[in-house]
Amino acid sequence: MNIKGILATKSRFVFTIRPQQTVAEAVDMLAKQNIGALVVTNAEGKIVGIITERDIIRQAAKSQSIFAQKVSDIMTRGVIVGLLEDDAMSVAHTMTERRFRHIPILDGEELIGIVSIGDLVKAQRDQYEGQIDTLETQILADER
Repeated sequence: MNIKGILATKSRFVFTIRPQQTVAEAVDMLAKQNIGALVVTNAEGKIVGIITERDIIRQAAKSQSIFAQKVSDIMTRGVIVGLLEDDAMSVAHTMTERRFRHIPILDGEELIGIVSIGDLVKAQRDQYEGQIDTLETQILADER
């Protein structure tokens, strides 16, 4: 299974935020949308970073003044991105090894989606369930 298949089962809408917005605005958006990450984009829509719940919590533990800071002050730069044709299990491996939970997906240079580690686990589970159903059907057919 590839990333394109996973995106076909979920919304391709990606919540984004600008680097000059405040961390408080990021927290508000994360909470209202019930999501774990925001892709940080510039005025041209290009990815310049990502800000996650983890980023915010780690900084909040250091300083309560975090919420007035700009997103650019705490965002992760050098974001690893995925492509539609990427193998889902390879992406899951990269996310696990590099210890991050969200990966923006590009089509060319256009941001078209975001995949979480939960999306990848669900896709793998669904694939296994399909294989189990097929095997059970074959076994039952052979018993007749």
